[in-house]
Amino acid sequence: MRIRIVTNATGPVEASLTDESPDTAKAVWEALPIEARANTWGDEIYFGIPVDADPENPREVVELGDLAYWPPGNAFCIFFGRTPASRGDEIRPASAVNVFGKVEGDPKVFKKVRSGERVRIERV
Repeated sequence: MRIRIVTNATGPVEASLTDESPDTAKAVWEALPIEARANTWGDEIYFGIPVDADPENPREVVELGDLAYWPPGNAFCIFFGRTPASRGDEIRPASAVNVFGKVEGDPKVFKKVRSGERVRIERV
């Protein structure tokens, strides 16, 4: 399953849903399309989505370009660098997340996105 993340700052960015958290990936897929306003936290964008998923293979450290669901905030997260919780060079969410996808190409394009900017996620 492939998705497209669109912002004014980045234009369309494609990503693939993975099988690391298959129930979460399916729930996100079924909720698409989604439009929201971006929040930033270090080099992470997150925003609430209409998905309610339990922890599924939760990870406290993620990789560059990972897409994840943060259960406490019902949030879609895009990781493109260090966050305020990171130690050293790791990429650490505020708390454990369900990784369900990966950005294709350079995820650092999301550094251009500012809080409050509209984000649209759609099926490809």
